[in-house]
Amino acid sequence: MPKACSADLRERVVAAVAGGASRRAAGERFAVSAASAVRWVQRWRQTGQAAAKRRRSKPPALEEQAGLLLALIAAEPDLTLDEVGARLREQDISTSRSAIWRFFERHGISLKKFCTPASKSGGRGAPALEGRATRA
Repeated sequence: MPKACSADLRERVVAAVAGGASRRAAGERFAVSAASAVRWVQRWRQTGQAAAKRRRSKPPALEEQAGLLLALIAAEPDLTLDEVGARLREQDISTSRSAIWRFFERHGISLKKFCTPASKSGGRGAPALEGRATRA
């Protein structure tokens, strides 16, 4: 969701309209859409101010199950995101892998899996040079 325009800009648009300019002309003058100018002037006439409405934010979806998720990871710290999702589905909690990842990120939990090298030669797939004869 885009950020709200500044109160200063809103006040300048409303002042231009109050000074006799049309809403469309005021919008063009200050590089905002005519629809925004119309809404700001309507809000100013209704409430006496053109300030943006306060945004409401809802809590993240999985915060209600925080105790369950944190207990699940404490009991089995090597679970993958897909396995955590499967365990939640067993509890009739529907969610996505990305929602689970964002939950763990907010709580500072990392679920990275570290791979071991493919060979003892450093993991690059090249054979080790030890014990080979070299040309002089």
